[in-house]
Parts: sequence; structure tokens; C-alpha cells
Amino acid sequence: MMIQRSKKTALISALTGIFLTLSGAAMADCLSGEQARSAVDSGQALPIANFAGGLGGEVVKVQMCRQGSQLVYVVGVLQSNGQVIRRVVDARSGQVLQ
Repeated sequence: MMIQRSKKTALISALTGIFLTLSGAAMADCLSGEQARSAVDSGQALPIANFAGGLGGEVVKVQMCRQGSQLVYVVGVLQSNGQVIRRVVDARSGQVLQ
């Protein structure tokens, strides 16, 4: 049981690293944690918990970024097949854009 958990943790870490490498350009204009919390507190963005369950897997990485004049969440989602996919979600509406 412990070995399986360690393997899963290692897999998630490796896949998240790959995800970050591949999506680095998209996350160039991202907010700090404090800025993201402020955006949620002021109503400019929904909390990730409002829509995380509908992204098709386990959320392993979240970053709030600016895309033009729009705030988006860039989300790493671990699917049941072990693949990490990238979702871009409108932070105000929760609508999946990519």
C-alpha cells in the first residue's frame, strides 16, 4: 500500500513537472497566491472549488493567470488513465475554454 502511494506521488510529481514545462508560456502572466485570493475575495473570480469537480479528474496544479484582459485558471488535471491534461478555465464564469 505504501509503495503504491509513493509511486502515485512520484508519478503526479513527474507529470506535473511535464505539465508546467509544456504550459510555461501560457502561464507567463500569472498572479501570486495573494493576488489570486484577492481576485476571488473581490468577486473578480470564482473559487476553484466551484467547478473543480467538473474538470474530468483530480486537480494537481492550479494557477490564476491573465489572458488578455481576462482572468483564467490554468489547471493540471490527473485523469483516471494517469495522464495529466491542461485545462484553461474562465475564472469569472467557470467555463472551460481549452
